[in-house]
Amino acid sequence: MTKERISMTQRGYDKLVETLGYLKTERREQISEYMGSAIADGDLRESAAYDEARMQQSENEARIIELEQQLERALIVEEDASGGIGLGATVRVRDDRGNERQFELVGTYEVDVLKGKISDASPIGQALSGKKAGQKVTVPLPKGTAQFEVLEVSYR
Repeated sequence: MTKERISMTQRGYDKLVETLGYLKTERREQISEYMGSAIADGDLRESAAYDEARMQQSENEARIIELEQQLERALIVEEDASGGIGLGATVRVRDDRGNERQFELVGTYEVDVLKGKISDASPIGQALSGKKAGQKVTVPLPKGTAQFEVLEVSYR
């Protein structure tokens, strides 16, 4: 069974590596200390603190495995040499009402809508992909369509 590659930016990859490092070192240490204090408190059969520590340990180990698998499948995508919009691009657009917005096109596992990071697989991401400044795109939405004009494309 082949595992599908996960496209991501170098920044996204580095963030996963940083998070994994934290979970394997600092977080494991915190959980170990918490578990040690719960064990020192006595009867483990009725210890809510021990049960909580075990649950945190289990969740942490599951997250470590998940991140290791994501990193193993990672495909770091370089910036579009043609100047078009690709993974890692920061894009400033204007909608048909004259409102300007800024997006960063990222891989699926890097999405953070509140920070303007949208997936390359989203309707907006797919419509913008490969476009250059000055071009217009139509984005299919659940309730109709939206028009955007690409004002600027940059890579940080």
